[in-house]
Amino acid sequence: MRKLILLLLIALPGVMAGCNRGPEKPKQKMIAVIPKGVSHSFWLTIKAGADAAGRDLGVAIDWKGPASETDIAGQINIVEDAINRRVDGIVLAPSHGDSLVPMVQRAQREGIPVTIFDSGISTENYLSYVATDNRAGGALAARRMAERLNGKGKVAILGVKKGSVSTDEREEGFAETLRSQFPGIQVVQWLYGEANAAKSLSTAEDILTTHPDLNGLFASNESSTVGAVRAVRQRNLGASVVLVGFDATPDLVNNVREGSIDSLVIQNPYKMGYEGVKTIVDKLAGRETSRRIDTGVELLTKDNLETPAIQSLIRTP
Repeated sequence: MRKLILLLLIALPGVMAGCNRGPEKPKQKMIAVIPKGVSHSFWLTIKAGADAAGRDLGVAIDWKGPASETDIAGQINIVEDAINRRVDGIVLAPSHGDSLVPMVQRAQREGIPVTIFDSGISTENYLSYVATDNRAGGALAARRMAERLNGKGKVAILGVKKGSVSTDEREEGFAETLRSQFPGIQVVQWLYGEANAAKSLSTAEDILTTHPDLNGLFASNESSTVGAVRAVRQRNLGASVVLVGFDATPDLVNNVREGSIDSLVIQNPYKMGYEGVKTIVDKLAGRETSRRIDTGVELLTKDNLETPAIQSLIRTP
């Protein structure tokens, strides 16, 4: 009896402490945001948008992507790890339209909602698609090129990599618009920089060497635009080769200001990151989500660079 009383006295403080703690707070939802890469300014702005959504909507953001946009296997491993850790949702920019399909389908089978952002995928098994209308972006670049060349001349396309749906669509939109609306402009070469600025520089130099009479060059993402403008500047061709790029960094914007780049097609990566996370939060809360969210596209030129609309895009954190 004495031992029983002693045991009760020992246990009582712990029991009382447990009673005083009250109910535990619910665990914060975890959303994995997985970009194609992490090195370009474009992806860092998407991260800023995703982090802002996490703060505003009360969820934890797990940001992780491969070092290189061409590391498809690395991105597959990151998605697989997120599924194995049972995150509450995944926001994914697929490096390849086909290769990431099995991972997205597995996530859906296991009850983890997936939103696709920036670049499309070859399956319908996703919650929402949050991205620029990339074909429209390519068409916008083509119309600008045609305007600057007065509807005639020779141009080349410095692409990113085959299978990257977003940039494939930009390049196709550019080529199709020239072919259908501006037959006086000929696409004389179409090469790839493999999502790498140094490789893009080398490829742009090859294009300029092969076609010394080239009138225009379209570069379809940040790294290809960086490589293209370096090649054009090194050869002092800014006055004779019209360069239309895609995406904006402070350096690229300065290149437009000084005339090395004619114009940049710009997206809204901050909105892309924010809305991507929001779709998952809405799904987890039982709210309706939009199947397609177009985050918009604009053309930045020297003439409109200082306008409030453009500044709001290029000054986003």
